[in-house]
Amino acid sequence: MKIIHYYRKTETPHSLLPSIKEQLSQLSSSSKVEDASTKILSIETESCFNVQIDDELDTTSTERLEWLLRETFEKDGLRLETSTFDGDSAGTLVAEFGPRMTFTSAFSSNATSICAACGLTSITRLERSKRYKFTFSSAVSSVTEAALKKMLYDRMTEEEYLKPLTTFESGAKTEPVVWVPIMEEGRKALEKINNEKGLGFDDFDLDFYTELFKEKLGRNPTDVECFDMGQSNSEHSRHWYFSGKMIIDGETKPDTLFQMVKATLPKGVPNNSIIAFHDNSSSIRGYECDALVPSSVTEAGKMEVVKKTLHPILTAETHNFPSAVAPFPGAETGTGGRLRDVMATGRGA
Repeated sequence: MKIIHYYRKTETPHSLLPSIKEQLSQLSSSSKVEDASTKILSIETESCFNVQIDDELDTTSTERLEWLLRETFEKDGLRLETSTFDGDSAGTLVAEFGPRMTFTSAFSSNATSICAACGLTSITRLERSKRYKFTFSSAVSSVTEAALKKMLYDRMTEEEYLKPLTTFESGAKTEPVVWVPIMEEGRKALEKINNEKGLGFDDFDLDFYTELFKEKLGRNPTDVECFDMGQSNSEHSRHWYFSGKMIIDGETKPDTLFQMVKATLPKGVPNNSIIAFHDNSSSIRGYECDALVPSSVTEAGKMEVVKKTLHPILTAETHNFPSAVAPFPGAETGTGGRLRDVMATGRGA
């Protein structure tokens, strides 16, 4: 088992350089980071595909893999074990960031599935890392380099690759399960693990879980259970909250939030709703209009305009929580949910 590396030049986002310069200027006014914004001449980017293989690839398998990784018809844009950043390193900074090695990324899961469908069964993991090359007009301090790197990756899901990967083994060892002594120390024990592990429990949570384990269950929780409760309480869309019992100023409200929303569309009352309160998009009654459809759904053919009744659909996402602590994954799940809801609704909804 080994890892081979394919490098592919990518187009640098137009907003990256001005964004980096602006952040450096802001940092320099409030910290020891020098204002190196005027020293950055350019930023280049490339992708590195770290391909883990169980057996050597033959010529046919190599051609298939390279065809998949190129994505375009630019054959020269993909390089095996040779980065476009190789060469003169004077006045430059090269940094590489990729998924944490302790878990397989969603990209890798999709990529290996595609490879398997193409007969590349010896590829067991395929992670894509991002590489940046900064060119400076003059030297910058190590503090500035560290500040630059922090701007380029999500420390929750990614890490810096200091050299080309030779293994995905992180060396991390499973920690033993720890019992939290609530029965002996009460709330203080829960406060301690909350602060040490950043579980996000507020005063209500601390009181609630202390009472749950000490008075009702009569046992100590494990740190695993505390992590699980912290995650459950921070569920990214807080869907559970919409169906929860509401107690305001000591008074239990007769309806949950979701019941209040559903009350706007009572059963048995005529309305324009076609689909409502299902997993995907909602839909209201539409009208006949011109629609562009394929002439055949079983073979290639022309598109044609026909009269068809189409129902408008609407969806909304509640992805506020992950966007605050992990902006990129949070935005991806929200966008993905919107796309899925729109595409998946219909007769089966």
